[in-house]
Amino acid sequence: MVARIYGSIMGVKVLAPVSSKPLYPGAPTTQSDILTKKALAFVALLHRTFNKTRIQLLENRQAIQKQIDSGKPLDFSPETAAIRNDPTWSGPPLGPGLVDRRTEITGPTDRKMVINALNSPAYTYMTDFEDSSAPTWQNVLDGQVNLFDANRKQIELPTERKHYKLDPSKLNDLPTLIVRPRGWHMVDSHILVDGEPISASMLDFGLYFFHNAAQLIKNNRGPYFYLPKMEHYLEARLWNDIFNVAQDVLKIPRGTIRATVLIETLPAAFQMEEIIYELRAHSSGLNCGRWDYMFNTIKRLRNNKNNLLPDRDQVTMGVPFMQAYVKRLIEICHRRKVHAMGGMAALIPIKTDPEANRVALLKVEKDKEREAIAGHDGSWIAHPALEPICTKVFDKHMPTPNRLHYIPEDPKVTSKDLTDTSIEGGKITTEGIRVNLYIGLCYSEAWLRGQGCVAINNLMEDAATAEVSRTQLWQWVTHGAKLADTGESVTKELTSKLLEEETAKLVKSSGEGNKFELAAKLFRPEIRGEQFSEFLTDLLYPEITTVGNPIELSTLKD
Repeated sequence: MVARIYGSIMGVKVLAPVSSKPLYPGAPTTQSDILTKKALAFVALLHRTFNKTRIQLLENRQAIQKQIDSGKPLDFSPETAAIRNDPTWSGPPLGPGLVDRRTEITGPTDRKMVINALNSPAYTYMTDFEDSSAPTWQNVLDGQVNLFDANRKQIELPTERKHYKLDPSKLNDLPTLIVRPRGWHMVDSHILVDGEPISASMLDFGLYFFHNAAQLIKNNRGPYFYLPKMEHYLEARLWNDIFNVAQDVLKIPRGTIRATVLIETLPAAFQMEEIIYELRAHSSGLNCGRWDYMFNTIKRLRNNKNNLLPDRDQVTMGVPFMQAYVKRLIEICHRRKVHAMGGMAALIPIKTDPEANRVALLKVEKDKEREAIAGHDGSWIAHPALEPICTKVFDKHMPTPNRLHYIPEDPKVTSKDLTDTSIEGGKITTEGIRVNLYIGLCYSEAWLRGQGCVAINNLMEDAATAEVSRTQLWQWVTHGAKLADTGESVTKELTSKLLEEETAKLVKSSGEGNKFELAAKLFRPEIRGEQFSEFLTDLLYPEITTVGNPIELSTLKD
């Protein structure tokens, strides 16, 4: 069977060039080493086997949206009550290198970032094909090249300023690598399978697993993943089915893969236990993806005027609906013997202002203390300079490698606790509109240039924070929110006027070659309430595709 799978990739077209040129002179691995005939056959197999189910599950999301819009509240499903009430099942033993995850650094698959993250003292490293990467064809393939080299400890990058390479003293103690593929909603238009774009999730997962699973086992690690943006336990079941088939095809024991699921959608908050159950032998925990969770909460409740959120800086982890989500996640994870991971500290050190930097670092420390005291097993950072803060806090509150033994009292979170987004004293202001426009424009413009991880106002922003900007503006306009500072209603005319002002300022300050005008053009119908894209990346992606004439598959390496 395996020979037959590898022997035929009829019906597959690659619509963009695959380079056999090294990333730098003498580099060991090229794009053509990644997109080989056998690797392409493997990902095509996954797509052909599972894409129909993927599409059905995306349609299910919209069916649930219609139910919410019709007034049916989200609730815990009676059909899965037996799973929630059964105390006998749990996740698997912790995987090699996944016992202690107190500090988890995150970032894109950029070569320099990969080297810097692996040289950091962090315990684990979530490398990202999703929200912090703009999926240009170059970025997708080069990211796979970089991870291939990283797993073989042969990654380096010479530049005029510095020669980046792995610290020789750390080669036997590198952070454990965890890969985040793109979400179920995304496709990659550069590869067609039987005339349809390939699932980006299966492409990212499949190429990485095909080339690295055996090497990772040899390294006494494993193929470990973060799974983003799921909204239903059946989406976790789909991942589990893919894991089983992938392991079977490559003759790797089932259960070798481990996956942490980001609970970053409101529907998934009602199905945490079911999601762990579906992944059972492959589960390594859940993560509080706070910014995406805020975005999805706005998205799913967007048509209810009673669910307007105030300016984004007022929606902290201390507000009731966010607290409820965190408490439920920690209690469930530890009862089922898997990790409960905390969220992102996105600060970048403020080198030009020591006092502002001190204040900002203090906020990071307080946020990590909140997570550690609540019972998380670790937390995310976006910059190596934050590692000492995060590690120190968890060392103080978590002297053991993890806290799976700590099962807090059942918080008895209700459906109302998760969906009541009212915030005492919350206000919507003109400045809040401007902040959302500024972040949305800056991030979208960078993404259009192929950069998915962007420093804005001393914070490392990714697609999730831009999504909050977009959906808040749509919601405020659609429901005519009242501005606390002027008393006027938010209208499409007002958001359009402020969009033009913010765009003009950004164009003027950025010089030639920027893409702010294009970003504003794509953003405009969204923030006027005239259009609502399911994802910002869906809106932007056609602008960064580079499809052309199909290449001859015979030119690919075997």
